[in-house]
Amino acid sequence: MSAHKPRDERAGYHHVVTRGNNKQRIYLSHADRRRFLELVNQVAEKHHWEILAYCLMRNHYHLVIRVTENGLSRGMCELNGAYSLHFNRAHSRINHLFGKRYWSEYLDEKHLLNAIRYVVQNPRRAGARGPLEAHAWTSYRASIGLALSFPRFARDELLGLFDPVPAVAVEAFVAFCEAPPPSDASGARRQPP
Repeated sequence: MSAHKPRDERAGYHHVVTRGNNKQRIYLSHADRRRFLELVNQVAEKHHWEILAYCLMRNHYHLVIRVTENGLSRGMCELNGAYSLHFNRAHSRINHLFGKRYWSEYLDEKHLLNAIRYVVQNPRRAGARGPLEAHAWTSYRASIGLALSFPRFARDELLGLFDPVPAVAVEAFVAFCEAPPPSDASGARRQPP
């Protein structure tokens, strides 16, 4: 009997979260964060993922990704393993960087947009001040055209969820992300641990 329930490997959108072991920091420098995003891009390229949102916090990260029939688990193993090796080498550490296995949830169309908003608002929920575009380690700035991102960041796909006209889509995305998430169960899913 398996200790873990099988992963949902369906093609489609997934919200993924991984936390540091004992909630320890997983990024100690901007170089760590840049390396992590490089690895996200490499793994996404290899496994044909599209990244619609991301947020790198001190002790965890969030991704909203679209996966193909290639699935999720193999790529997540590669991403977390490669980043752990980088972090341990860069900071003269040994042992596990990440705690439990990653958390993930399949997103239907009804819940996709709320998951994206949840991810880009994560710094605010953690107490960070300022506008969403002030938080450099989320995908928000790249989504609205204020920053470049890596090649597998699916800005066009993301904005296409809001409107086919790019300028209108950016306005709609900004308004949506500034709005508070729904308080009723109809628009919210189970939140990550």
